[in-house]
Amino acid sequence: MPSTPADYFRIEAREIVEGLGRGILALEKSTSAQVVAELFRLAHTLKGAARVVKQTALAQAAHALEDRLAALRDGAAVAGQPLPPGEIDGLLARVDEIAGLVRGLEAPPAAASSPDRPPAARADPGPLLRPDLTALEDLSDAIDEVAEQIRALNPDAGRVDRAERALREVRAAADALRLVPVASLFGPLERITRDVAHALGKEAQMERRGGDLRLDPQLLTVVYGALVQLVRNALAHGIEPAAERARAGKPAAGRIEVEAVRRGGRVSFVCRDDGRGINVEAVRRAAVRRGLLPDGMPLQPADVLGLLLQSGMTTSGAVTEIAGRGVGMDVVRAAAEQLGGEVTMETAVGAGVTFELTVPVSTASMDALLVQADGTTAAVPLPSVRRVLRLGAADVTATPGGETVVLDGQAIPLVPLALPLRRPAPRAPAATRSAVVVAGTDRPAAFDVDRIVGVATVVMRPLPASVPVDPVVAGVAPDADGRPQLVLDPGALVAAAARPRPIVAAAPPPRHRVLVIDDSLTTRTLEQSILESAGYEVELATSAEEGLAKARKARYALFLVDVEMPGMDGFGFVAAIRGDARLRETPAILVTSRDAAQDRQRGAEVGASGYMVKGEFDQARLLATIQELLR
Repeated sequence: MPSTPADYFRIEAREIVEGLGRGILALEKSTSAQVVAELFRLAHTLKGAARVVKQTALAQAAHALEDRLAALRDGAAVAGQPLPPGEIDGLLARVDEIAGLVRGLEAPPAAASSPDRPPAARADPGPLLRPDLTALEDLSDAIDEVAEQIRALNPDAGRVDRAERALREVRAAADALRLVPVASLFGPLERITRDVAHALGKEAQMERRGGDLRLDPQLLTVVYGALVQLVRNALAHGIEPAAERARAGKPAAGRIEVEAVRRGGRVSFVCRDDGRGINVEAVRRAAVRRGLLPDGMPLQPADVLGLLLQSGMTTSGAVTEIAGRGVGMDVVRAAAEQLGGEVTMETAVGAGVTFELTVPVSTASMDALLVQADGTTAAVPLPSVRRVLRLGAADVTATPGGETVVLDGQAIPLVPLALPLRRPAPRAPAATRSAVVVAGTDRPAAFDVDRIVGVATVVMRPLPASVPVDPVVAGVAPDADGRPQLVLDPGALVAAAARPRPIVAAAPPPRHRVLVIDDSLTTRTLEQSILESAGYEVELATSAEEGLAKARKARYALFLVDVEMPGMDGFGFVAAIRGDARLRETPAILVTSRDAAQDRQRGAEVGASGYMVKGEFDQARLLATIQELLR
């Protein structure tokens, strides 16, 4: 954490440098009085702050930039028209000078670089990946609220409840605090696009999508390096010079698109261009030169990506500051390996190439539509929600493959959301019902839900590997009470809707009471959801000791017990109830991640009625086992 004025200045200066770069690139498209005024304010702020901490060189550089911006502000440029490239180059050179001085405050001084050095060869400082001040303010406000509640705390249960809710808000704010938007990558990537294109004598523009997605900054730091290489490769190898593009009937300026797309518990970073596409023959020749392919052997399109990802592979005929070293795609491969992801590629001659780096995410913030189905609240990522429908009987068509509805002239499947969640077969539909249309890869699907709860921002975490869930579940996000609610994978949902849907009559739900004993909140809640959806009454205990106390006070039809818990474990709990005259006949199922033969044997020795391994967990098998035991 910053502790001196110099520490605060370094943070503020880096943010100002980023703002200056973004604003100047905007002037290359159109001169806006508002943008010029904001740039002038940033330069003026930096100059004053630099003087406070006695950074004279920085203050002078900021003052020089301020003078040029003052001329723009006072009418030297034509409003609405882009600044000439030479003017932009001059402004960016001053920002680069300032950025170098700021970096010098954070690290030992590096060897001076020549002012004539091409922009593309300058070291890329990368984006400043840290949370914004709004999140800090939210956290501060929540902490103040907690302090106020605690100061006024008394035995009043209502006050205790409000204090607990405030503490949960602190936790939610802390979760959001450690995430940064993908948009933090776009400004530096746009600058790289401009500088590399100019160095190569080409024209190119960058388009961006998915910047609102907030992810872990460590993940974004690794992804940024891969995207830098993909953008540079697109400019060096894909985007053609203006004359060549004109002959091909393309606009003079090439297009590079960078996009972040959520795919359930994973995020895809896409880089596509509208250039030449991959020259398969050039890749084949390069592979032959490096001994990766026998001379004369044809190269299959499916093998191109694997060769490009090899270290040292390049199709450039000469080594330049932009290309020719064969390290670009090697960086992309290393990023995928480091993050446990994968790289895919699509290309067409004359139409460009698309690279996609898909990685798992540990924590992510997203806007989601909250829905309820058979007592389960689930979150559907909002970008995948096409529409919310209110359906009457006349809107639904029954077919041999299941129900369908018509959306924009196309018949799409209508599936109760309970089915892909593997809940019991739903009851007969009401006269009117709500449905959510979710986008898929090929076509959308509609899902029948009990209620639309609303839109909320949720922070998703992955489920532990030992927690058994269906592929349609991407992760969990705590609700306002701290209980985990399911976050659904849109692609897996739509794929599930395409599977055959046999019509099965729902059996009358049993009304037995089950005690779930597990120290994991996530596991307790998921098991509670499964059992309650099947019609059981469920009570919870967070330890074997608490479970034993409850078992001795009330009657339960069955116990569902974790093995590994602090204090008494699940084996000890089963042994204790088998020694109790009133409880010894009550079935008890052990649910655990331990799959060793000696553990199964011990479960049988203490008297467990069933033993289920979480890694092999199946909801239908669990419910069938319980039904058999209670029969």
